[in-house]
Formats: sequence, structure tokens, C-alpha cells
Amino acid sequence: MKYLSLAFLFLFISCNQSVPVFHKSHYPKKSDAPFSDVVEVGDMLYLSGQIGMNHNTRELIDGGLSAQATQAIDNIEDVLKLHEAELSDVVKITVILDDMSDFTAFNEIYKFRFPHKPARTTFAASGLARGSLVEIEVIAVKN
Repeated sequence: MKYLSLAFLFLFISCNQSVPVFHKSHYPKKSDAPFSDVVEVGDMLYLSGQIGMNHNTRELIDGGLSAQATQAIDNIEDVLKLHEAELSDVVKITVILDDMSDFTAFNEIYKFRFPHKPARTTFAASGLARGSLVEIEVIAVKN
């Protein structure tokens, strides 16, 4: 009977950990966004795309692609920290560039911030949010 109770407890905990938790933004000015900054399922964190925006001013930062990419990654890092994770926990990244000619410049920042080489998809699309030059979304596994 003791082992049956432990098995039931393990099954109960396992099932409850797979229930998605939809987290609102930690930025007050973004609290009414129609999406979650992060959805947590067990140890997995699925972050919404981040652009090179200063979330306190709600403005894109100046300085071109390098500055916006750095800010977007800083924004990702902030969200991860709130959920007890860090950039080294990122396992998959999707990068959307406004222009594929920025691929090499983006890689310079990317190599520095993600030296553990998570899986990545990169493509270009015109008309990113707020006229951004880059948007980045990640999936992380909490340790």
C-alpha cells in the first residue's frame, strides 16, 4: 500500500507539472498585452518574442541592429531571471531579422551571449513590431 501511495503521489505531481502556467508581463506598461511574456510547462519556459525595446519607456533603443539585438537579449535575460532561469538554460532560439544582410552582425552578438550554441532558426521578415530590426524568441529548460 505504501508503494501504491508513493506511485500515486508521483503521478499526481507529474501531471500537475505539465499544466501550462501563463505568466503576465512584469513590466507595468505591458500588463495589458494580449499575450503572455512566458508560458511555463513543467521545467520548460516558452518566451514570447522580444525586440530591442526599453520596456520602461516603450521605445526602441537607438544604435541600429547591434544595439537592438543586445537589448532584445537583455529583455530575454530579465524574463528568464524572473522565472529562475538564465541564458545558459536556453535550448532553442528563433531569430527574425528585418533584413538578412544583418545576419553576420547579429551573429557577432549572438556568439558572445549564447556560447553554449543552442539550436537556432533565423529568417527575415519585413514589418516587425514597432519597426524593429530584430525579434528573438526562446525556449529554455530550468535547471
